[in-house]
Amino acid sequence: MSEPHSKPRHRRSRTALAVGVPLALTAAGTLAYGTDLGVLGSTAQQASAAAPAWAADTADGFASVNSLGQNGTYGGRDGKTVTVKTQAELEKYATATEPYVIVVAGTITMNPVGKEIKVQSDKTIVGSGTSGHIVGGGFFLGQGVHNVIIRNLTIRDSYQGVWNDKDHDFDAIQMDGAHHVWIDHNDLRHMADGLIDVRKDSTNVTVSWNKLSDNNKTFGIGWTENVKTDITIHHNWIRETEQRNPSTDNAAHAHLYNNFLEDAPGTDIKSSYGNYSRGATKMVLENSLFQGIKNPVIKDSGAAIVQRGNSFSGTSGRNESGGTAFDPKAYYPYTLDKAADLPSILKSGAGPRASIGRTAASTKAAAATTLTVAKDGSGQYTTVQAAVNAVPANNPSRVVIAVKPGTYRETVKVPSNKPHVTIRGTGSSRKDTTIVYNNASGTPKPGGGTYGTGGSATVAVEADDFQARNLTISNDFDEAKNQSLNGHQAVALRTAADKVFLDGIIVSGDQDTLLLDTAAKDRLGRVYVSNSYVIGNVDFIFGRATAVVDKSVITLKKRWNGTSAGYITAPSTAANRKGILIANSTVNGDVSAGSFYLGRPWHAGGDASLDPQTTVRNTDLSAAIKSTPWTDMSGFSWKDDRFAEYKNRGAGAGAQSTNRPHLTDAQAANQEVADWLAGWTPSAS
Repeated sequence: MSEPHSKPRHRRSRTALAVGVPLALTAAGTLAYGTDLGVLGSTAQQASAAAPAWAADTADGFASVNSLGQNGTYGGRDGKTVTVKTQAELEKYATATEPYVIVVAGTITMNPVGKEIKVQSDKTIVGSGTSGHIVGGGFFLGQGVHNVIIRNLTIRDSYQGVWNDKDHDFDAIQMDGAHHVWIDHNDLRHMADGLIDVRKDSTNVTVSWNKLSDNNKTFGIGWTENVKTDITIHHNWIRETEQRNPSTDNAAHAHLYNNFLEDAPGTDIKSSYGNYSRGATKMVLENSLFQGIKNPVIKDSGAAIVQRGNSFSGTSGRNESGGTAFDPKAYYPYTLDKAADLPSILKSGAGPRASIGRTAASTKAAAATTLTVAKDGSGQYTTVQAAVNAVPANNPSRVVIAVKPGTYRETVKVPSNKPHVTIRGTGSSRKDTTIVYNNASGTPKPGGGTYGTGGSATVAVEADDFQARNLTISNDFDEAKNQSLNGHQAVALRTAADKVFLDGIIVSGDQDTLLLDTAAKDRLGRVYVSNSYVIGNVDFIFGRATAVVDKSVITLKKRWNGTSAGYITAPSTAANRKGILIANSTVNGDVSAGSFYLGRPWHAGGDASLDPQTTVRNTDLSAAIKSTPWTDMSGFSWKDDRFAEYKNRGAGAGAQSTNRPHLTDAQAANQEVADWLAGWTPSAS
């Protein structure tokens, strides 16, 4: 951007973010890079080794109860384990009469859109780590289908552009008359109709540890006059959904516990109701948290709801209970978590897990997929881009590109069809391995035209689940020698992807150093920068991504002519998304006191619908920061957007005022690192 223009019981993990040891941040004005090292971590294939431990997991809740001739729910554990990468392979095994454990390794896009594969009995369908995605379709379990596990998958994006879609019955998971089904640790979102439909006397169903989001109709139960369904719903994070959260119609026994229903303020999707007990349903609702939900608990006159231990925050409208229900412990054992603990428990524990769905073959292959780069020819490749080119398209698992010490003068692009790539320097310090180039926005391209700001990047990342570790990425464009050039923006690193983890690196430049973008305006792009250094002077952390700079050093540098003046952030956040969060960090540099702003609002292309956001909290600010740290940009006032501080310290910190807004404690509680990451737990690979 330009400058003045302008097992039965599956517990959640309590593991903290695996982001390494925090830097020993130095005093203001000092820059030390440290010597910390990074940590490494076709056709359907039948597993030749013994089945992995997770394949023996069995359901809890009502799916564990013996009935209808079925003893619990264990899926395809008695059959072969197969790995699939295409729709044809998935259909072949899911519709077979024999039991199978089917591992989905990679992204499968359904053709036609809305396709629901008709799953037969005795199947486990599981994503390989976090790589198993079903796009534009889902699964259907028909009458009498039983003993099915659908686990650890992301099922998404059959949405056809109509919010209350009456024409496209495209569900993530639909069952009509099925029994003994376990839906566990999935991420279900953005479908044309329901995320989960449990219909027509389906029973002995457990839905646990899932993320359900970005949808109108979330979770419907019923569509029958009979009162037969037994269902357990626990430890699910339901957020940014409108209705059926769930709606439970004529269920004989509905046990809902430890679910977190969240309607965040300022978003487009508004809840119309939360848990609904309809018809003759008997519902027990325990230790769940309702945050910002309208009509959090409602019931029909003939239905029953027994509430125990639930918590309500910022809710409004109906909150009902009454009647007699049942004792869930008469059917199965369970343990309750405290409602107040659910945000931290579910933001870190719901959804697909890296530890589930890994076979011995995939683990061995992942461990073996390391490509080496060395300028002196001692590696497999002499350039980083050559190693990226060698990564197969749509690779289902992590590929580590290990780069030996040296200076690699090249541009690097990781395209969107090459996810799960790590570029890691192998030296003893992040300074030992440097990728550098000197394109600027106005630099002429060989084929005509200029690169533009985004095109000037030394390293461009368009693939999800990317990591960079233990290296330096730099743009050394020389402004002093190129004053005649029109366009001095010179990006070192551009990201336009989701789940980007930058750990223990240096990103260095002048204007527009670090561009944190998304693949499209309506796409989420989360970036987590940790234990790193970002260096620049004008708008040098900018873009529309949902980005966290945590436990890092932001170093301010003088401009090409020796003057001190600049802006740290220039967010161009879309409305209803989170922007840039700087937390637990240090801002320093050899520049004049009171010469730098914390940020200004970038309404890219003059787009007034944007709502730029920067929050700086718990950070040490040097004297370089202005006493009025925010400013306008290109005719847009920062006061109309979202700029705030919280509990900063140092010579550059200041008290609350109309020109220096601070978050309240209550506001700050919703602007933590975990809120930005939204269920993603970055870990080094």
